[in-house]
Amino acid sequence: MSEKDTISIQLVREALLQSCAPGAATEEVLDKVGIDPALLETTDARVPATAYARLWRLLARRGDDEFFGMDPRKLKSGSLEFLCRCSMVQPSLAAGLTSGLSFLSLMLERMPAQLVRQQSLAEIVLLEDDEDPRRAFTYFTYWMIVHGVACWLAGRRIPILAIELRCPAPDFCDDYRVMFSENLRFDRPRTRMIFSADCLDLPIKRSPEELKRFLAHAPANILVKYRDPESLASRIKHDLRQLPAEHWPETEALAQRLCMSASTLRRRLAEEGQTYQGLKDSVRKELAIVWLAEPAISFAEIAARLGFADASSFYKAFRKWSGSNPGHYRSLILNEAD
Repeated sequence: MSEKDTISIQLVREALLQSCAPGAATEEVLDKVGIDPALLETTDARVPATAYARLWRLLARRGDDEFFGMDPRKLKSGSLEFLCRCSMVQPSLAAGLTSGLSFLSLMLERMPAQLVRQQSLAEIVLLEDDEDPRRAFTYFTYWMIVHGVACWLAGRRIPILAIELRCPAPDFCDDYRVMFSENLRFDRPRTRMIFSADCLDLPIKRSPEELKRFLAHAPANILVKYRDPESLASRIKHDLRQLPAEHWPETEALAQRLCMSASTLRRRLAEEGQTYQGLKDSVRKELAIVWLAEPAISFAEIAARLGFADASSFYKAFRKWSGSNPGHYRSLILNEAD
């Protein structure tokens, strides 16, 4: 993991909240993992993701709980390993996720979960009985574990279309959006993660040696999805979100705006594993899934906002991005009574 990948100090505070006594004990823990305790008094400080991973491991060992003490039952040390072992022997990601979610549902008292497949979309739903929701950090830590293991099982990144949560939006969401999806919705009737059902058919082919390597680097290897917010790709996507799609610059104009040549722009994006077209498609997808959750916005209007010639072109592009047609996605998002 590159040291330029960073985590907000606010997530460090969240991790310490229920798993470490304040005062001298907190300072000792932070010193051990290489985080300056004085940073807790700031609002915008960031720490290396590797340091956050060391903090997670240390707190898990000390409390014998890999879930930061956020459930009445401890997720005892070794749970992540057992989760991977029971999932990796399954033939497909669908079977692996079902097995893993069953294990977590047994281990955690208040977070039973179910995998649901609905045509071209899939969702993992938390079947909570409590009237009051958990705090956002609890939900996102759960998704971090489940999604991180799912990506390892599949051997590829599983794109998340949306995450809905029962809790109110926390004061800080930036890292959650980078980690999971720009499409986070709060104060919803249920907590769920939505992704393309095509991923469920991916085969699982993991060996004991690969498991050893995965566990040796965990949880750092499920935190690497925190991308550098100062990267060129992140800055370009931020700028694209501020403009109507019809005003998005071509490559040459963008390079001139960034005070570099077009070839340099392509090379620097390639170094980050990106292309300009890929960034534009990514922003279009982010905007589309947000607008599809608003029933008053027609498909034709969404297509126009995204710069497509017509709704048919938008349909084809959305299916390519997500594996689902926009009508089915809108139906799933809006059908909150089910």
